[in-house]
Amino acid sequence: MGQHASRADWLLDPSSFVARFEHGKHSDEIMLTNGLISRTWRLAPNAATVAFDNLMTGETIIRGVKPEAWMRLDGQDVAIGGLTGQPDYAYLREEWVDDLKADSSAFAFAGYTVGQTKERFPWKRTDHSGAAAWPPPGVSLVIDFTSDDPRYKDVSVNVHYELYDGIPLMAKWIDIRNNGSETITLDSFRSELLAVVEWDSPVETPDRWDYPNLHVESDYSFQGMAQRKANRTTQWTADPDYATQINYDRQTPALLVSAPPVGPDARISPGESFESFRTFILVQDSTDRERKGLAQRRMYRTLAPWTQENPVFMHVQSMDPDVIRSAVDQCAEAGFEMVILSFGSGLDMENDDPLYLAALKELADYAHAKGVALGGYSLLASRSISAEDDVVNPAGAYYVHSPCLGSEWGEAYFRKLRAFFERTGFDALEHDGSYPGDLCESAAHPGHRGRDDSQWTQWSCIAEFYKWCRARGIYLNVPDWYFLNGSNKAGMGYREVNWALPRERQVMLARQNIFDGTWEKMPSMGWMFVPLTSYQGGGPDSTLEPLDAHRDTYDAHLMTNFTAGVQAIYRGFRLYDSDRTQQTVRFWTDFHRRYRAILESDIIHVRRPSGRDWDCMLHVNPMLRHRGLAVVYNPLDRELACEVELPLYYTGLADTARIREGEDGDFQAYRLDREYRVRLDVRIPGQSCRWYVIEAPEAGE
Repeated sequence: MGQHASRADWLLDPSSFVARFEHGKHSDEIMLTNGLISRTWRLAPNAATVAFDNLMTGETIIRGVKPEAWMRLDGQDVAIGGLTGQPDYAYLREEWVDDLKADSSAFAFAGYTVGQTKERFPWKRTDHSGAAAWPPPGVSLVIDFTSDDPRYKDVSVNVHYELYDGIPLMAKWIDIRNNGSETITLDSFRSELLAVVEWDSPVETPDRWDYPNLHVESDYSFQGMAQRKANRTTQWTADPDYATQINYDRQTPALLVSAPPVGPDARISPGESFESFRTFILVQDSTDRERKGLAQRRMYRTLAPWTQENPVFMHVQSMDPDVIRSAVDQCAEAGFEMVILSFGSGLDMENDDPLYLAALKELADYAHAKGVALGGYSLLASRSISAEDDVVNPAGAYYVHSPCLGSEWGEAYFRKLRAFFERTGFDALEHDGSYPGDLCESAAHPGHRGRDDSQWTQWSCIAEFYKWCRARGIYLNVPDWYFLNGSNKAGMGYREVNWALPRERQVMLARQNIFDGTWEKMPSMGWMFVPLTSYQGGGPDSTLEPLDAHRDTYDAHLMTNFTAGVQAIYRGFRLYDSDRTQQTVRFWTDFHRRYRAILESDIIHVRRPSGRDWDCMLHVNPMLRHRGLAVVYNPLDRELACEVELPLYYTGLADTARIREGEDGDFQAYRLDREYRVRLDVRIPGQSCRWYVIEAPEAGE
């Protein structure tokens, strides 16, 4: 009772899908598989991927053989592995593989090593980290390549793969080692090339193509709070080998390439190695938007478990020690866990005066004694430093003006930030204007040589800094997609000037922002905003101060955020100004503390807020006692009666659910229909919500 009778679903119980290495059917074949996906390599006459299968749907992912990687080294193009001679790239027959030949100019297979996954960088756990595995468990494979070409006799290439337990997800990257006595230059590279089965096959070339049902991203991403915007390396291109495709222009985007947009133009010294970014391929088993989103969110839980850290925090707009201490006191009393000295507060993390840092350490010590973490704001990009230190780019910087991270100022900036955290004991960084991918043509900056290596070196600089923070447990709010390099949270997705709109409109827009922002992000991955004081030019009708006078709207903001499991920037000087306001804040922090585990679990998008009828979000987690928590909201000024249909499949319940309204209601048993749904009769007071706790049936039910 209460368990799914159908085949195991990895999104409900991933435990049986353990990654492993196997030998293939052919004597020269090896394979990685976890029961969800498998990838197979033929090792002779050269190493190449000859099968990549979606075991969940029974479909093949690739239709042809390509090199395992490609690079331009010292101005010469060279393939890494691969086999040639496939007669047709529309499909790949097993018997064709036996007749494929090695490319004499390509790097050749030299051996392989099987092992376990390794952490990409250290992660210091904090009180909010939970018990997520790090590194994500799984199996690794390294295939080694060398060349007989005299030009490359001292160069070796290792192609790395990782397959993870319990998720149809694979990672890939390359490292290139210079074993010789002369420096070599890696002009560019492609770390993944897959001839993927096309998803879209029109005769005429359309204005917009539909791409194969794979989610592909790398940790080489920047300038975007959404993954699609920040994705810089995933390219779906035409395959010149695919001569029999339907499209008359032969432009079907059926070749998956992962490559940097520029460079890296990296010089590799004797005895040194270059390691690429990592590409992650998530194989989908459905076209359903919710299921695809759940898979993507599971990927972030797996690859970046620190994104599940979700402290309750406020932003303080002052550097007055008395104001900061008072805010810390209120946070401790009201159940908030972190104070961040906000933009506009006057905090200067670049000030390395010992007396200044000592005074901030006293404030951090005071906060820690109250059980509250202390952090601060620093602006990196979107400002001008000087003609010598700004990016030199005729096309212009993304933010119009921006410093180059490879300039003297940029190198000093990161030294100062590291020293700031070491000397003050601060716990968090709100890092605004993170590196947006600007190119820099300066030949005078110490951190890069010119344009073609400027993007790689600047990204490496900021990625290493974020990894340094992660290794020290420093919480990172970064309004860009740096999750895979150690950041904890980005914006949920909102228009800043909307917080200057009338108060009542902000509440509805906020709930829409959360509903829309959690399709690809977990609740803990995105922050919202609550303007306790004026923001973006907002007047008295947009702000919550004085808080007691606008307690109803304040309560609505708290309700929206805490019931969604989402933390917001409560920006001002205080959390409450009266006993009544304090009780309002404390009500929602107590609610959040009781249900935190399920609130920070995945959201099922039941009904989007429209402002004219009820809306609903459902938290689900089949591994918890509280399998689900549904929240139904009423945006109207009058009471609303409605029937709400809850899809409970992802709670892991199959036949019966016990559901309780609110904190004091009695559990009632509900039978799930054949689509795992139940229907609730709900009555909601105006401008309020009702929540429902969902548990598994007790023995005998």
